[in-house]
Amino acid sequence: MKCPKMPETLLWCRALPNISPVTAFLLFVLCFLEGCVLVVSVIEQLAQWHNSTVKAAVERLCDYIPEKLQGFCYVLAELYGPHIAELIDKEMNADVVCHSLRLCKQDPGQPLCHLYSPPKVSCFPTFLKTTACGMSFKLELGSLKVSTTLRGYHWRGRDCDDKNTTVYPGRRPDNWDAKSDSNCNGIWVSADSKGVVLLGDSAGAHFHIPPEWMTVTQMSAKSFANLPMAFSDELDWPQFSEITGFLNSTIGGWTDSLYLRLRKRNRCNHRDLQNISQNGGSSGNLLSLIKSLARNQLLDNPAIVIYATIGNDVCNGERDTLAHMTTPKEMLSNVVQALRYLDSHLPNGSHVILTGLVDGRFLWDNLHDRYHPLGQLNKDVTYSQLYSFLDCLQVSPCSGWLTPNETLRNLTSERALQLSSVLKEIARSEKFASFDIFYMDFPLRQTAEEWRKMGGEPWQLIEPVDGFHPTLGTGITWQKALHEWPQVLGKENPFNDQIEAIFKDQGGH
Repeated sequence: MKCPKMPETLLWCRALPNISPVTAFLLFVLCFLEGCVLVVSVIEQLAQWHNSTVKAAVERLCDYIPEKLQGFCYVLAELYGPHIAELIDKEMNADVVCHSLRLCKQDPGQPLCHLYSPPKVSCFPTFLKTTACGMSFKLELGSLKVSTTLRGYHWRGRDCDDKNTTVYPGRRPDNWDAKSDSNCNGIWVSADSKGVVLLGDSAGAHFHIPPEWMTVTQMSAKSFANLPMAFSDELDWPQFSEITGFLNSTIGGWTDSLYLRLRKRNRCNHRDLQNISQNGGSSGNLLSLIKSLARNQLLDNPAIVIYATIGNDVCNGERDTLAHMTTPKEMLSNVVQALRYLDSHLPNGSHVILTGLVDGRFLWDNLHDRYHPLGQLNKDVTYSQLYSFLDCLQVSPCSGWLTPNETLRNLTSERALQLSSVLKEIARSEKFASFDIFYMDFPLRQTAEEWRKMGGEPWQLIEPVDGFHPTLGTGITWQKALHEWPQVLGKENPFNDQIEAIFKDQGGH
């Protein structure tokens, strides 16, 4: 069973550039219509939690939406609300409700996909054209195809003079900044600066769906206040990410990034960051994305480039997932092509760190029997159920790891290890003119151990809504570079205190 295909699958749900708040909300609505089961589940739970009618629950959900966008929500409530209320009142679960809305269908020969157990009462032929009580969900968690243009300052250091193309973060100071702040770092004169560039996937972009959007016990207008911004940034939060984060996190935890540590080490590095990551990014499609790199080989400072496509070369939602994984030969070709491109664009003295693939068995091992945010109220949806549901619909972010099939999980990790070995060999054997190159394993296990020592649990390091994206250990990466490759980080600036005293926050971010 799957949602009907619209023109080019209505790529709105997978290609969200920086757009107006109104447009963002319209796309949010369309994506949620495709993810009907989630919305109906939330409505049903809101009615239950607040002991209200379904109509009141729908109105409550619309009231949570930012005020300027509520009109669209009420229009949809008028269209679908009565039908949803009628079925919920007859004890139909979200699977049945969404199927009856005819947003989804079951194709001949395809399995019946459902998130919840079948209802106690029989289905109603008046509403259902088949006797199957199911629905489908087509919002591809963590695998959204995104635009590489029109991204704002969350993705790159803020410019300080949009009208002057010779002024931008990362360039060497023009005539020692005698006339203006030519590199936007908020000070006059700079020394030994280095920028941070991330070439990555949704983990590097910090893909995140706030669990409050699906947890009715925590839901409020405040929960949805950042909804337009979240969708305009493709459900990514690079401003809080582990490599390029620069703002205090508003989505839980704190921001500790490679960029912030480099900035603290040398205040001349202020604003010199680029997050060139894509949801669904792999060694193959990064060959196109890398062309958006903004670095002038003659005019700019060197850069530290982190190459971290940690999962998508082995992750897909295909039935025969192994057949669709990147092969070692393909990995070698893709990465070497990317490095050659970097060699022709990075200033001399740059550095590239290749990060190995994650061992995604960590996800199933730590989450499969825990309750998903959608199932916490009634203890009725585990991550295992969610994974099976998405896999049935062929929209799983990773069929090879998010599965009860232990053999398949092991085979997926075996391929990931093979691809990591390719990266390690490239770092050992390949030489480039403009940068040196290093390799490090993805530090998930080490991060989990450090987290345990702080009193945390490993499952807390995984994104709660999609149950897929692990957190990278900034501290482990930093310590490895500090002790093994000190030339990458550069020397600590002895004038940091004077810079802070004179230039304060250097214009902020």
